[in-house]
Amino acid sequence: YDNDPSISPNGNLLAWLNMEEPGYEADKNRLIIKDLSKGTIKNLDKITEHTINSFIWINNEKIAAIITVEATHQLVEIDLKKEKLSVISSGDHDINSVLFTADKNYPYAILKMSINKPTGLFLMDAKGNDLQIDQENDYLVKEINWGKVEKRWITTTDNKKMLTWVIYPPNFDSTKKYPTLLYCQGGPQSPVSSFFSYRWNFQLMAAKGYIVVAPNRRGLPGFGEEWNDQIRSDYGGQAMKDYLSAIDSMSKCSFVNKDKLGAVGASFGGYSVFWLAGNHQNRFKAFISHCGMYNMESWYGTTEEMFFANSDNGPYWDEKNKSNYQKSSPHQYVKNWNTPILIIHNELDYRVPLSEGMQAFTAAQLLGIPSKFLYFPDEGHWVVKPQNSILWNGVFFDWLDEYLRN
Repeated sequence: YDNDPSISPNGNLLAWLNMEEPGYEADKNRLIIKDLSKGTIKNLDKITEHTINSFIWINNEKIAAIITVEATHQLVEIDLKKEKLSVISSGDHDINSVLFTADKNYPYAILKMSINKPTGLFLMDAKGNDLQIDQENDYLVKEINWGKVEKRWITTTDNKKMLTWVIYPPNFDSTKKYPTLLYCQGGPQSPVSSFFSYRWNFQLMAAKGYIVVAPNRRGLPGFGEEWNDQIRSDYGGQAMKDYLSAIDSMSKCSFVNKDKLGAVGASFGGYSVFWLAGNHQNRFKAFISHCGMYNMESWYGTTEEMFFANSDNGPYWDEKNKSNYQKSSPHQYVKNWNTPILIIHNELDYRVPLSEGMQAFTAAQLLGIPSKFLYFPDEGHWVVKPQNSILWNGVFFDWLDEYLRN
Protein backbone atom coordinates (compact mmCIF):
# COMPACT_ATOMS: atom_id res chain seq x y z
CA TYR A 1 0.00 0.00 0.00
CA ASP A 2 1.81 3.12 -1.29
CA ASN A 3 0.60 6.63 -0.48
CA ASP A 4 1.55 10.30 -0.05
CA PRO A 5 4.15 10.62 -2.86
CA SER A 6 6.24 13.80 -2.73
CA ILE A 7 9.05 15.13 -4.95
CA SER A 8 12.21 16.65 -3.43
CA PRO A 9 12.78 20.40 -4.02
CA ASN A 10 15.35 19.74 -6.77
CA GLY A 11 13.12 17.18 -8.48
CA ASN A 12 15.65 14.33 -8.19
CA LEU A 13 14.05 12.21 -5.46
CA LEU A 14 10.60 10.77 -4.92
CA ALA A 15 9.54 9.88 -1.36
CA TRP A 16 6.42 8.01 -0.29
CA LEU A 17 4.99 5.94 2.54
CA ASN A 18 4.64 2.19 2.13
CA MET A 19 2.80 -0.55 4.00
CA GLU A 20 4.45 -3.87 3.25
CA GLU A 21 1.66 -6.38 3.85
CA PRO A 22 -1.21 -6.34 1.31
CA GLY A 23 -4.65 -5.75 2.80
CA TYR A 24 -3.43 -4.81 6.30
CA GLU A 25 -4.53 -1.25 6.97
CA ALA A 26 -2.64 -0.95 10.28
CA ASP A 27 0.74 -2.13 9.00
CA LYS A 28 3.78 0.01 9.79
CA ASN A 29 4.25 2.97 7.43
CA ARG A 30 7.79 2.87 6.03
CA LEU A 31 9.57 5.70 4.21
CA ILE A 32 10.68 4.85 0.66
CA ILE A 33 13.07 7.00 -1.39
CA LYS A 34 13.57 6.62 -5.15
CA ASP A 35 16.35 8.31 -7.09
CA LEU A 36 14.53 9.28 -10.27
CA SER A 37 17.65 9.58 -12.41
CA LYS A 38 19.27 6.31 -11.30
CA GLY A 39 16.08 4.34 -10.69
CA THR A 40 17.39 3.05 -7.34
CA ILE A 41 15.05 2.61 -4.36
CA LYS A 42 15.86 2.77 -0.63
CA ASN A 43 13.55 1.38 2.04
CA LEU A 44 14.26 3.28 5.27
CA ASP A 45 12.34 0.79 7.39
CA LYS A 46 15.20 0.34 9.88
CA ILE A 47 15.44 4.00 10.96
CA THR A 48 12.55 3.58 13.42
CA GLU A 49 10.37 0.82 14.86
CA HIS A 50 7.41 3.21 14.81
CA THR A 51 5.01 4.03 12.00
CA ILE A 52 5.42 7.31 10.10
CA ASN A 53 2.14 9.21 9.98
CA SER A 54 3.17 11.95 7.53
CA PHE A 55 6.24 13.79 6.23
CA ILE A 56 7.49 16.87 4.34
CA TRP A 57 10.74 17.76 2.56
CA ILE A 58 13.04 20.19 4.42
CA ASN A 59 15.64 20.28 1.65
CA ASN A 60 17.06 17.80 -0.85
CA GLU A 61 18.74 15.76 1.88
CA LYS A 62 16.39 15.95 4.86
CA ILE A 63 12.77 15.17 5.65
CA ALA A 64 10.63 16.11 8.64
CA ALA A 65 8.07 13.52 9.75
CA ILE A 66 5.51 12.82 12.44
CA ILE A 67 5.68 9.47 14.22
CA THR A 68 3.57 7.84 16.94
CA VAL A 69 5.66 6.94 19.98
CA GLU A 70 4.41 5.93 23.44
CA ALA A 71 0.91 7.42 23.05
CA THR A 72 2.06 10.75 21.58
CA HIS A 73 2.68 12.16 18.09
CA GLN A 74 6.18 13.65 17.81
CA LEU A 75 8.16 15.58 15.20
CA VAL A 76 11.36 13.96 13.90
CA GLU A 77 14.01 14.81 11.31
CA ILE A 78 15.35 12.20 8.87
CA ASP A 79 18.80 12.59 7.31
CA LEU A 80 18.62 10.69 4.02
CA LYS A 81 22.38 10.48 3.46
CA LYS A 82 23.13 9.14 6.93
CA GLU A 83 19.83 7.22 7.03
CA LYS A 84 19.37 8.47 10.56
CA LEU A 85 16.33 9.72 12.48
CA SER A 86 16.57 12.44 15.15
CA VAL A 87 13.69 13.28 17.48
CA ILE A 88 12.91 17.03 17.51
CA SER A 89 9.93 17.35 19.88
CA SER A 90 9.15 15.80 23.24
CA GLY A 91 6.36 15.95 25.79
CA ASP A 92 2.81 14.71 26.32
CA HIS A 93 1.20 16.16 23.22
CA ASP A 94 0.12 15.31 19.69
CA ILE A 95 1.71 17.07 16.74
CA ASN A 96 -0.71 16.37 13.92
CA SER A 97 0.57 18.53 11.07
CA VAL A 98 3.85 20.17 10.03
CA LEU A 99 4.98 22.64 7.36
CA PHE A 100 8.50 23.89 6.63
CA THR A 101 8.81 27.68 7.02
CA ALA A 102 12.41 28.36 5.83
CA ASP A 103 12.76 30.57 8.93
CA LYS A 104 16.23 29.90 10.45
CA ASN A 105 14.97 30.41 14.01
CA TYR A 106 11.69 28.51 13.70
CA PRO A 107 11.83 26.20 10.66
CA TYR A 108 8.63 24.32 11.49
CA ALA A 109 5.00 25.37 11.70
CA ILE A 110 2.94 22.76 13.54
CA LEU A 111 -0.55 22.02 14.79
CA LYS A 112 -0.37 20.71 18.35
CA MET A 113 -2.91 19.51 20.90
CA SER A 114 -2.96 17.70 24.22
CA ILE A 115 -5.51 16.13 26.56
CA ASN A 116 -5.90 19.47 28.32
CA LYS A 117 -5.59 21.85 25.37
CA PRO A 118 -7.35 22.05 21.98
CA THR A 119 -5.40 22.32 18.73
CA GLY A 120 -3.21 25.41 18.40
CA LEU A 121 -0.81 26.78 15.78
CA PHE A 122 2.86 26.87 16.85
CA LEU A 123 6.29 27.60 15.46
CA MET A 124 9.03 25.15 16.50
CA ASP A 125 12.80 25.42 16.38
CA ALA A 126 15.27 22.64 15.60
CA LYS A 127 15.61 21.78 19.31
CA GLY A 128 11.89 21.29 19.88
CA ASN A 129 11.16 24.64 21.55
CA ASP A 130 7.83 26.01 20.39
CA LEU A 131 6.08 29.34 20.24
CA GLN A 132 2.29 29.59 20.00
CA ILE A 133 1.18 32.06 17.34
CA ASP A 134 -2.60 31.79 17.64
CA GLN A 135 -4.73 32.91 20.57
CA GLU A 136 -8.05 31.62 19.30
CA ASN A 137 -8.90 29.57 22.40
CA ASP A 138 -6.69 31.20 25.03
CA TYR A 139 -9.43 33.08 26.86
CA LEU A 140 -11.54 29.92 27.10
CA VAL A 141 -8.64 27.69 28.15
CA LYS A 142 -7.78 30.08 30.99
CA GLU A 143 -11.32 29.93 32.35
CA ILE A 144 -11.40 26.13 32.62
CA ASN A 145 -10.34 24.27 35.75
CA TRP A 146 -8.46 21.38 34.14
CA GLY A 147 -8.06 17.97 35.72
CA LYS A 148 -4.61 16.50 36.32
CA VAL A 149 -3.34 14.12 33.60
CA GLU A 150 -1.09 11.28 34.71
CA LYS A 151 0.82 8.53 32.92
CA ARG A 152 0.90 5.13 34.59
CA TRP A 153 2.73 2.02 33.45
CA ILE A 154 0.51 -0.91 34.41
CA THR A 155 1.66 -4.53 34.42
CA THR A 156 -0.42 -6.80 32.17
CA THR A 157 -1.30 -10.46 32.63
CA ASP A 158 1.66 -11.48 30.43
CA ASN A 159 4.02 -9.27 32.47
CA LYS A 160 4.31 -6.42 29.95
CA LYS A 161 4.20 -2.73 30.80
CA MET A 162 1.17 -0.86 29.39
CA LEU A 163 1.02 2.92 29.25
CA THR A 164 -2.28 4.13 30.67
CA TRP A 165 -3.53 7.72 30.83
CA VAL A 166 -5.37 8.60 34.05
CA ILE A 167 -7.33 11.86 34.08
CA TYR A 168 -8.52 13.13 37.46
CA PRO A 169 -11.46 15.44 38.24
CA PRO A 170 -10.61 19.12 38.85
CA ASN A 171 -9.81 19.84 42.51
CA PHE A 172 -9.14 16.14 43.01
CA ASP A 173 -9.10 15.07 46.66
CA SER A 174 -7.29 11.78 47.30
CA THR A 175 -9.21 11.29 50.56
CA LYS A 176 -12.48 10.93 48.64
CA LYS A 177 -13.75 8.10 46.47
CA TYR A 178 -14.66 8.75 42.83
CA PRO A 179 -16.69 6.83 40.24
CA THR A 180 -14.30 5.68 37.52
CA LEU A 181 -14.61 5.08 33.77
CA LEU A 182 -12.62 2.64 31.67
CA TYR A 183 -12.23 4.19 28.22
CA CYS A 184 -12.02 1.60 25.41
CA GLN A 185 -10.32 2.81 22.23
CA GLY A 186 -11.53 2.24 18.67
CA GLY A 187 -9.51 1.43 15.60
CA PRO A 188 -8.78 -1.24 16.63
CA GLN A 189 -5.25 -0.02 15.83
CA SER A 190 -5.51 3.66 16.77
CA PRO A 191 -3.41 5.01 19.66
CA VAL A 192 -4.88 6.48 22.82
CA SER A 193 -2.69 9.51 22.27
CA SER A 194 -2.67 12.92 23.91
CA PHE A 195 -5.69 14.03 21.88
CA PHE A 196 -8.34 16.67 22.48
CA SER A 197 -11.72 15.60 21.15
CA TYR A 198 -14.99 17.47 20.99
CA ARG A 199 -16.98 14.38 21.93
CA TRP A 200 -14.82 11.69 23.53
CA ASN A 201 -13.25 14.33 25.73
CA PHE A 202 -11.44 13.01 28.81
CA GLN A 203 -11.41 16.40 30.52
CA LEU A 204 -15.17 16.74 30.13
CA MET A 205 -15.68 13.31 31.69
CA ALA A 206 -13.34 14.27 34.53
CA ALA A 207 -15.16 17.59 35.01
CA LYS A 208 -18.34 15.59 35.61
CA GLY A 209 -16.63 13.97 38.60
CA TYR A 210 -15.23 10.80 37.00
CA ILE A 211 -11.70 9.45 37.04
CA VAL A 212 -10.92 8.31 33.49
CA VAL A 213 -8.66 5.30 32.85
CA ALA A 214 -7.50 5.12 29.21
CA PRO A 215 -5.13 2.19 28.50
CA ASN A 216 -2.99 1.74 25.40
CA ARG A 217 -3.94 -1.92 25.24
CA ARG A 218 -2.61 -4.51 22.81
CA GLY A 219 -3.13 -3.58 19.18
CA LEU A 220 -2.19 0.10 19.42
CA PRO A 221 0.74 1.73 17.57
CA GLY A 222 3.58 3.58 19.26
CA PHE A 223 5.00 0.62 21.18
CA GLY A 224 6.56 -1.41 18.38
CA GLU A 225 5.19 -3.70 15.68
CA GLU A 226 4.75 -6.73 17.93
CA TRP A 227 2.49 -4.81 20.33
CA ASN A 228 0.52 -3.35 17.43
CA ASP A 229 0.04 -6.68 15.62
CA GLN A 230 -0.88 -8.79 18.63
CA ILE A 231 -4.59 -8.04 18.34
CA ARG A 232 -4.97 -9.74 14.96
CA SER A 233 -7.20 -12.83 15.14
CA ASP A 234 -7.40 -12.23 18.88
CA TYR A 235 -9.97 -9.47 19.46
CA GLY A 236 -11.30 -11.24 22.56
CA GLY A 237 -7.88 -12.21 23.91
CA GLN A 238 -4.98 -10.21 25.31
CA ALA A 239 -6.50 -6.82 24.47
CA MET A 240 -9.48 -7.57 26.72
CA LYS A 241 -7.15 -8.85 29.45
CA ASP A 242 -5.25 -5.55 29.16
CA TYR A 243 -8.46 -3.60 29.80
CA LEU A 244 -9.19 -5.63 32.90
CA SER A 245 -5.61 -5.25 34.10
CA ALA A 246 -5.93 -1.47 33.83
CA ILE A 247 -9.20 -1.16 35.73
CA ASP A 248 -8.14 -3.75 38.33
CA SER A 249 -4.91 -1.89 38.97
CA MET A 250 -6.70 1.43 39.41
CA SER A 251 -9.37 -0.17 41.60
CA LYS A 252 -6.69 -0.83 44.21
CA CYS A 253 -6.30 2.94 44.71
CA SER A 254 -8.08 4.22 47.81
CA PHE A 255 -9.68 7.10 45.87
CA VAL A 256 -11.37 4.83 43.30
CA ASN A 257 -14.88 3.69 44.18
CA LYS A 258 -14.67 0.12 42.91
CA ASP A 259 -18.43 -0.24 43.39
CA LYS A 260 -19.01 2.55 40.83
CA LEU A 261 -17.08 1.52 37.73
CA GLY A 262 -18.24 2.07 34.14
CA ALA A 263 -16.87 1.14 30.69
CA VAL A 264 -17.40 3.25 27.56
CA GLY A 265 -16.19 3.17 23.96
CA ALA A 266 -16.97 3.43 20.24
CA SER A 267 -16.24 1.24 17.20
CA PHE A 268 -13.74 -1.36 18.46
CA GLY A 269 -14.25 0.35 21.80
CA GLY A 270 -17.97 -0.34 21.43
CA TYR A 271 -17.16 -3.94 20.60
CA SER A 272 -14.96 -4.04 23.71
CA VAL A 273 -17.84 -2.85 25.87
CA PHE A 274 -20.11 -5.57 24.45
CA TRP A 275 -17.42 -8.19 25.10
CA LEU A 276 -16.74 -6.94 28.62
CA ALA A 277 -20.49 -6.96 29.36
CA GLY A 278 -20.37 -10.76 29.15
CA ASN A 279 -16.96 -11.25 30.78
CA HIS A 280 -16.47 -8.66 33.52
CA GLN A 281 -17.31 -10.79 36.59
CA ASN A 282 -19.45 -7.97 38.04
CA ARG A 283 -16.70 -5.34 37.98
CA PHE A 284 -18.81 -2.72 36.21
CA LYS A 285 -22.11 -1.05 37.08
CA ALA A 286 -22.77 0.72 33.74
CA PHE A 287 -21.83 0.33 30.07
CA ILE A 288 -22.01 2.60 27.01
CA SER A 289 -21.33 1.13 23.57
CA HIS A 290 -21.31 3.32 20.46
CA CYS A 291 -21.29 1.73 16.97
CA GLY A 292 -19.76 -1.50 18.26
CA MET A 293 -19.65 -4.99 16.74
CA TYR A 294 -21.96 -7.36 18.58
CA ASN A 295 -22.11 -10.43 16.34
CA MET A 296 -18.85 -10.82 14.43
CA GLU A 297 -20.34 -13.20 11.87
CA SER A 298 -23.16 -10.86 10.87
CA TRP A 299 -20.72 -7.92 10.94
CA TYR A 300 -18.37 -9.76 8.57
CA GLY A 301 -21.24 -10.21 6.12
CA THR A 302 -22.40 -6.57 6.20
CA THR A 303 -19.39 -4.27 6.68
CA GLU A 304 -18.16 -2.30 3.68
CA GLU A 305 -14.48 -2.58 4.69
CA MET A 306 -13.71 -6.18 3.75
CA PHE A 307 -9.93 -5.82 3.57
CA PHE A 308 -10.00 -4.82 7.24
CA ALA A 309 -12.33 -7.68 8.21
CA ASN A 310 -10.22 -10.20 6.30
CA SER A 311 -6.81 -9.09 7.57
CA ASP A 312 -7.89 -9.06 11.23
CA ASN A 313 -10.22 -12.07 11.42
CA GLY A 314 -10.87 -13.73 8.05
CA PRO A 315 -14.07 -15.50 6.88
CA TYR A 316 -16.05 -17.05 9.70
CA TRP A 317 -16.72 -20.20 7.65
CA ASP A 318 -13.00 -20.96 7.34
CA GLU A 319 -12.20 -23.76 9.79
CA LYS A 320 -9.01 -22.08 11.02
CA ASN A 321 -10.96 -18.96 12.08
CA LYS A 322 -13.84 -20.63 13.91
CA SER A 323 -12.24 -20.75 17.35
CA ASN A 324 -11.44 -17.02 17.13
CA TYR A 325 -15.03 -16.14 16.26
CA GLN A 326 -16.26 -18.34 19.11
CA LYS A 327 -13.91 -16.71 21.61
CA SER A 328 -14.13 -13.13 20.36
CA SER A 329 -17.73 -12.47 19.33
CA PRO A 330 -19.60 -10.65 22.13
CA HIS A 331 -22.92 -12.31 21.29
CA GLN A 332 -21.45 -15.63 22.45
CA TYR A 333 -21.46 -14.28 26.02
CA VAL A 334 -24.78 -12.45 26.08
CA LYS A 335 -26.21 -15.01 28.52
CA ASN A 336 -23.89 -13.46 31.11
CA TRP A 337 -25.16 -9.89 30.63
CA ASN A 338 -26.47 -8.39 33.87
CA THR A 339 -25.48 -4.70 33.79
CA PRO A 340 -27.33 -1.56 32.56
CA ILE A 341 -26.20 -0.65 29.05
CA LEU A 342 -26.71 2.36 26.76
CA ILE A 343 -26.30 1.49 23.08
CA ILE A 344 -25.75 4.22 20.46
CA HIS A 345 -25.80 3.56 16.73
CA ASN A 346 -26.13 5.48 13.48
CA GLU A 347 -28.17 4.74 10.36
CA LEU A 348 -25.42 5.68 7.90
CA ASP A 349 -22.73 3.57 9.54
CA TYR A 350 -21.50 1.10 6.93
CA ARG A 351 -18.31 0.18 8.80
CA VAL A 352 -20.32 -1.34 11.65
CA PRO A 353 -23.90 -1.43 10.35
CA LEU A 354 -26.91 -0.38 12.43
CA SER A 355 -28.10 -3.98 12.82
CA GLU A 356 -25.19 -4.68 15.21
CA GLY A 357 -26.48 -2.17 17.73
CA MET A 358 -30.07 -3.27 17.25
CA GLN A 359 -29.17 -6.92 17.91
CA ALA A 360 -27.43 -5.97 21.15
CA PHE A 361 -30.30 -3.77 22.30
CA THR A 362 -32.88 -6.46 21.54
CA ALA A 363 -30.86 -8.97 23.55
CA ALA A 364 -30.60 -6.59 26.52
CA GLN A 365 -34.34 -5.90 26.40
CA LEU A 366 -35.27 -9.59 26.22
CA LEU A 367 -32.94 -10.32 29.13
CA GLY A 368 -34.68 -7.66 31.20
CA ILE A 369 -31.50 -5.58 31.56
CA PRO A 370 -31.97 -1.79 31.99
CA SER A 371 -31.08 -0.51 28.52
CA LYS A 372 -31.57 2.40 26.18
CA PHE A 373 -31.01 2.85 22.43
CA LEU A 374 -29.91 6.24 21.05
CA TYR A 375 -30.30 6.40 17.26
CA PHE A 376 -28.97 9.00 14.81
CA PRO A 377 -30.56 8.68 11.34
CA ASP A 378 -28.18 11.23 9.76
CA GLU A 379 -24.76 10.12 11.05
CA GLY A 380 -22.20 7.57 9.84
CA HIS A 381 -19.60 5.81 11.95
CA TRP A 382 -19.01 9.03 13.91
CA VAL A 383 -21.24 11.76 15.32
CA VAL A 384 -20.03 14.97 13.65
CA LYS A 385 -22.99 17.37 13.60
CA PRO A 386 -22.94 19.91 16.46
CA GLN A 387 -26.56 19.50 17.53
CA ASN A 388 -26.23 15.71 17.46
CA SER A 389 -23.08 15.98 19.56
CA ILE A 390 -24.94 18.02 22.18
CA LEU A 391 -27.65 15.34 22.34
CA TRP A 392 -25.01 12.59 22.44
CA ASN A 393 -23.25 14.18 25.42
CA GLY A 394 -26.49 14.79 27.29
CA VAL A 395 -27.66 11.19 27.00
CA PHE A 396 -24.13 9.89 27.68
CA PHE A 397 -23.73 11.69 31.00
CA ASP A 398 -27.34 11.20 32.10
CA TRP A 399 -26.82 7.44 31.76
CA LEU A 400 -23.56 7.43 33.70
CA ASP A 401 -24.95 9.67 36.42
CA GLU A 402 -27.98 7.43 36.88
CA TYR A 403 -25.93 4.31 37.59
CA LEU A 404 -22.59 5.58 38.88
CA ARG A 405 -23.38 8.72 40.85
CA ASN A 406 -26.86 8.27 42.30
